[in-house]
Amino acid sequence: MTVVGPSSIPSRGVRKGQIVNIEEATQTVIQSVEAAERMAGISVNRLYVNISSHDIVSQNSQGVVAIANPEGEIIPDDVIRVVEAAQAISMPSGQEVIHVLPMSFVVDSQAGIRDPVGMSGVRLEVSTHIITASLTLARNIGKIVNEIGAHLEQLVYSGLASSYSVLTETEKELGVVMVDIGGGTTDIAIYTEGSLAYSAVLPVGAKNVTNDLAIGLRVSLESAEKIKLFLSNLPPEPALPKIDKSMDPKKARAARKKQELIDFSSLELKEELSTIARRTLLDGIIGPRLYEIFDLVGDHIQKSGLSHVVPSGLVICGGGAETVGSLEAARKSLRVPVRIGEPKGVSGLIDDISSPSYATTIGMILYALENEMEEESGFKVPFSAKGAPAAMGGLVGKLADVIKSLLP
Repeated sequence: MTVVGPSSIPSRGVRKGQIVNIEEATQTVIQSVEAAERMAGISVNRLYVNISSHDIVSQNSQGVVAIANPEGEIIPDDVIRVVEAAQAISMPSGQEVIHVLPMSFVVDSQAGIRDPVGMSGVRLEVSTHIITASLTLARNIGKIVNEIGAHLEQLVYSGLASSYSVLTETEKELGVVMVDIGGGTTDIAIYTEGSLAYSAVLPVGAKNVTNDLAIGLRVSLESAEKIKLFLSNLPPEPALPKIDKSMDPKKARAARKKQELIDFSSLELKEELSTIARRTLLDGIIGPRLYEIFDLVGDHIQKSGLSHVVPSGLVICGGGAETVGSLEAARKSLRVPVRIGEPKGVSGLIDDISSPSYATTIGMILYALENEMEEESGFKVPFSAKGAPAAMGGLVGKLADVIKSLLP
């Protein structure tokens, strides 16, 4: 997969994953799409859109069916029927299914099967992970996409998308927790035995760190964001040089304090903030918020009941992963192996997007590629999001594709 037209536009009209001003959000999407189209030299008519909001809900469900032809073998239609049976769940009002992800199958009494097609049996069971989202949010996203004259191909949970770009197959197989710290939300995705088994969204993110800096330092949000980014790009804290023992204690303490000061004069902040002690920023303002986020992540890991099957530890991505002190806070709070997830899997114009901030975007590309390949193969598990019906298989699907290609 080759990137031919990246673009990045400051977000407006969205707060904590919810659309709060549809006009501003629409203009932001239009600007982003047009910038990408200009760079790539092509027009966009289908969009995959990621979704992350505190009302994302997940649950695991089972389905059971009898094999259509017990004397023969399991065919794709049997798999589709059993997955549809697993979707027969009670949902909170105002929610709609956006993902039905098979985790494993059971053929008769044989468990742990990834792909049952072609096997013999009389009874087929499936364990699925189902993710639902707010129907209102989904409709508003659909309105925005329609406004720019494109088709909403599919809504994709951000945590699932990020996993495509930052997790290895080995990590998924052994068990791993993926944490994507965005601006207003933090996505959690727990994998075990190669499948997504738990999903959740926290209503806190990197913007909370910015707000804390603005309040603690009494500066504007714009200045606080500059300070946060400046701190995140600083080299690791250097070891303090030894102070001459013959030096006066007061002078020694003053010397150490001076060594800990960070100079912000290069940022040209309108508040004319010049120097601040590193410890004041890290231990007094940024650290507590990061610990809060990872404590909440720990609560969800315990709630999932999967804390004992995630030996690969934690993979952090998203813009918040680049916040200074995030690795240390995660390790101390959760006491598991932690690494920063760098997005992989695409080539081309990626110099500006090869950072944890773009994990979801690159993951969306990889997810879309897999989705398109499944549709071309004529076999795709049913999907229930608006604007993304289950793909048709066989000759009917191919005929539909031909007709679509002839339409203006």
